Amino acid sequence: MPEQPYEPERAIAGTGMGGAMDLGASEAVTLEPAPGGAGVPGPVGRPRSLWSDAWHDLRRNPVFLVSALVILFLVVISLWPSAITSGDPLTCDLAKAREGAQPGHPFGYDGQGCDVYTRTVYGARASVTVGLCATLGVALLGSVLGGLAGYFGGLWDAVLSRITDIFFAIPVVLGGLVLLSVVTSTTVWPVIGFMVLLGWPQISRIARGSVITAKQHDYVQAARALGASDTRILLRHIAPNAVAPVIVVATIALGTYIALEATLSYLGVGLKPPSVSWGIDISAASPYIRNAPHALLWPSGALAITVLAFIMLGDAVRDALDPKLR
Repeated sequence: MPEQPYEPERAIAGTGMGGAMDLGASEAVTLEPAPGGAGVPGPVGRPRSLWSDAWHDLRRNPVFLVSALVILFLVVISLWPSAITSGDPLTCDLAKAREGAQPGHPFGYDGQGCDVYTRTVYGARASVTVGLCATLGVALLGSVLGGLAGYFGGLWDAVLSRITDIFFAIPVVLGGLVLLSVVTSTTVWPVIGFMVLLGWPQISRIARGSVITAKQHDYVQAARALGASDTRILLRHIAPNAVAPVIVVATIALGTYIALEATLSYLGVGLKPPSVSWGIDISAASPYIRNAPHALLWPSGALAITVLAFIMLGDAVRDALDPKLR
């Protein structure tokens, strides 16, 4: 039988019954499996990266959505507290001390006659500021030191490991009592500096281990073989693939730093009056817990909700960024 010439406008497709049939180019169908099921024809999409896949999961996670809305509300009232209250947190009237809820003052008054609602709203600013700034400082310092130690190793890694061991041996609350007791500033920066000083070793350990794992991959070896500098390898190849664990730990730790600020302020070594803080209000309301429980309830509840929201956000981010948990 003479060989048939090849015709580009023709295509061969299986009939599904062991045979084959000729199709014209206009009738041929590309048999590619669809993303929704095996063997179902469909378009071939571009594979998603780790970050796009994580964002795809986060948008469908109710825990992430609820916690993100709570955090967004806290950020808004921290920037513009006058949007939901017109009072002054430092204006007090002793004649109304420990009185309950009244029209225009839904949370009542504290032991000094200050409006609890106004102070609770303004107290979010200190907590959110301390939490965000401390987390950012800890993440940057710990990531840089841990990443360099994990990449270069040797003496630098050994020295940094011993330094982190020393910092891990310092109790956080006791260290705050010792270091912050000599500070007279009423701003948030001494508290933030203390948290960064004692918080970076944890992030450093996480970043070190992540960088050690990432630098063993083939794409890093290929970049090094092509003559890429250490700076380029660290910034372009290792950092994007090693930063996910740092983000997860930092997000969860943010709520911990907010609780730590309230603890230190409660003990009298964190923020100090006239600063407005939930820890200060909880400390001031503790002696009147029987006569005026509302003065303790509202700032404590706001603190608990804030810490819980950030911990829930960190858990959702961890689940989205860790493929093993899917």
